[in-house]
Amino acid sequence: MRFNRVILSAALIVVALVIQVSVLARLQLPGAVPDLMLLTVLGLALVYGHLGGAFVGFGAGLLADLAPPADHAAGRYALVLCVIGYLAGLAKPDHGRLRTAAGPMLVVVGAAIGSTLLYALVGALVGDGAARHVGLPSLLFTAAVYDLLLAPFVVPLIMAIARRAENDPLAETTANGSPRSDITSGWLSGGTGLRIGGQRGGLRVKAAKNRAARAGRIKGVKRL
Repeated sequence: MRFNRVILSAALIVVALVIQVSVLARLQLPGAVPDLMLLTVLGLALVYGHLGGAFVGFGAGLLADLAPPADHAAGRYALVLCVIGYLAGLAKPDHGRLRTAAGPMLVVVGAAIGSTLLYALVGALVGDGAARHVGLPSLLFTAAVYDLLLAPFVVPLIMAIARRAENDPLAETTANGSPRSDITSGWLSGGTGLRIGGQRGGLRVKAAKNRAARAGRIKGVKRL
């Protein structure tokens, strides 16, 4: 990974970990805890690809393993997030464009369920059976719900920040010169029904038509 990617990823992961430990972990929600670290890794993996996602996931997981109040074996969550980051990076959208929210939402649900299952599996291998006492089905369901509710506010923001750090403008142009929708418009339009990019283009076309109509009226008056 390039140096600027490492610095940005480290900063975002540290912020996510602080919020995770100091805020989300104290909400006392039933079942799982909303996993802001996982969503941060997903957002970066969808921009950096599978290799970058694996490196970011490993670093984020290792930091979570070592930071208090972690009570599990070091390297356990690093392995989980490394695998999840690699798999999420395989779903990296072409040119960073998100046309609909369906793809990223499926990635979030799959990552939430997959990370919980993999974490429980690794725990079983090292003799940690805590997941069996809590109830694995409940953990899977609540993890998917919480992460899915939090994802629209986190993943598009992380992706937009990562692209800006790459000096990749959010509004690119296509081969014929028309503007491309930015990386967050596809998510928001698919999830809320709003067409952000389409609204901007429609306003430009409407303004051009109004100017043409005014010019036509002025010419008609001059001919008279």
